[in-house]
Amino acid sequence: MGREASERPNYEILALVTLHKERVLGGKQLSLLANDEEQQKIMVQDIAKAMKADVVKMKSGDYIVLRV
Repeated sequence: MGREASERPNYEILALVTLHKERVLGGKQLSLLANDEEQQKIMVQDIAKAMKADVVKMKSGDYIVLRV
C-alpha cells in the first residue's frame, strides 16, 4: 500500500555530513563537517550503520542520513 497524498511523510533527518563550513546549520539533526570526501563517506557509513538508517547523497555533494 502506498502513502496517501494527504498524509504527512514519516521520515526523520538524523544527520547531515558536509565538506562546506557554511552549510553546517542549527536544527534537530546532527551536522558534521568532514575534512575530505573519504572522511565524509566513512562518517556517513558509520552513522547510518549505528542508527540503522538510510543514506542519500545530494547533488550538492552533501550526505544526509535519514530514517523512514
